[in-house]
Amino acid sequence: MNRTDQLVAMVLQLQGRRVVRAEELAGTFEISLRTVYRDIAALGEAGVGYRLAPGYHLPPVMFTADEALALAVGEDLVRAMTDASIEVPMAAALGKIRSVLPADHQDALDRLRRATSVKAPRRKGGKDGVKKLLLPVQRAAIARSVLRMRYLDRKRVATTRDVEPLGVIYFNDAWYAVTWCRMRKGLRHFRVDRMVEASATGERFAVREDFSLERHIAREARGHGDAKEVVVRLTAAAAERLRMETWTEVQLEREEADGAIEMVLGVPVFEPMVWWILAAGGEVEAIYPDALRRQVAEVAGGMVKKTPMRERLLT
Repeated sequence: MNRTDQLVAMVLQLQGRRVVRAEELAGTFEISLRTVYRDIAALGEAGVGYRLAPGYHLPPVMFTADEALALAVGEDLVRAMTDASIEVPMAAALGKIRSVLPADHQDALDRLRRATSVKAPRRKGGKDGVKKLLLPVQRAAIARSVLRMRYLDRKRVATTRDVEPLGVIYFNDAWYAVTWCRMRKGLRHFRVDRMVEASATGERFAVREDFSLERHIAREARGHGDAKEVVVRLTAAAAERLRMETWTEVQLEREEADGAIEMVLGVPVFEPMVWWILAAGGEVEAIYPDALRRQVAEVAGGMVKKTPMRERLLT
């Protein structure tokens, strides 16, 4: 990034936030504090400091071709990975951007559309896009507004409850609301696609000063500090999927001569790991403990004993 672009980007950073620390600017632009001070001094001559004067705004900035293409890909990802509450405003925003692009940039967007495809896994009950709940949940978290929802549990039993939304996370092809559940009086996760309806009550809840979404996710990955030690042997591909698809804590890993990887994992309970091992087929072998090996064998044996669906339907 040349210096002119960097100065403009700094102004945009300041314009988007009330106060920005020099250390934050240094981290964002990967420059030294000395360079930050030099650039801020240069901006100061134009009336810009660490806090923008009221009413100070840059005129609309024209998007480059690469920026417009990146946003177009972002729209495809939003369409595939969120619901209609975010898909619709995203499409409207990109339409506004497209309307001010030069003709050659618009042609590039059309060619990108024909050359890019984002497919999401099929979900039970249809695509999440038919619902419009993700954005209301996010708004409630931002406004610290109590959320009243009807929710289907794993057994498809509906309950109505009031929760305090503390954040939203995307994991393993699903959006989750991290909340303080007033019914259970504790932290609970709720899949947004299992919400039948959700709306803010208007009641504000107090900030939970001791809560951090990042710390909470890290704690969940460690199994609340009570993790059981598990040893598995995986193919390299299965090891990569495990890192990407689960919150399992990898405590130690070692690559063996044949390319396989042995991992020491920390898991809160065995059951999810049992099903993950079975889903991976012959790519994963449970090594330790014996209790995990027995559970894998028992579940696999039960699956083999079940009458195939085709035979059940024909009898």
